[in-house]
Amino acid sequence: MPVGPLMIEHRLIERMIRIMEANLESIRKNNKVDPVFVDTAVDFISIYADRCHHGKEEDILFRDLAKKNISEEHKRIKGELIEEHKKGRNNVRKLVEAKAEYVGGNQNALKDIVSNMETLAKFYPKHIEKEDKHFFIPCMEYFTDAEKEAMLNEMYEFDRNMIHEKYTGVVEAYEKK
Repeated sequence: MPVGPLMIEHRLIERMIRIMEANLESIRKNNKVDPVFVDTAVDFISIYADRCHHGKEEDILFRDLAKKNISEEHKRIKGELIEEHKKGRNNVRKLVEAKAEYVGGNQNALKDIVSNMETLAKFYPKHIEKEDKHFFIPCMEYFTDAEKEAMLNEMYEFDRNMIHEKYTGVVEAYEKK
């Protein structure tokens, strides 16, 4: 089923969230943050969790669900998930800004780093539970076996193209400088 790889991706996201929680403990204890870890966490969430994982949800699964006559409950949950994705992106943006301020010497930005990392660490487990337990599996009933196979193949193609998309963007950004 096309939701199988998405649920496997959830397990890796959960592992990163546990690492973020451990780093939050260290930040609180030592009253300082490792900016490289923040960059790593932001990269993971932005590229893996959002662009790759949420990209497949929004660009493939949700797109195909929009063609189906789904229940009001599933329409509601899909809308909530889309809004949650937007909130997560906004939270990551705030984390990036806070880290930049911290690196620039603003020690007060440490509280914003902690706040935004805490928000992400609380957000993802609830979001993942909603998808895994209340949305993904029931929504597969709307699709034929052939439609599920086509979605799965499109998701594999999406993954294959991700690395090229990321690093083409890196090169283009430097070319513009």
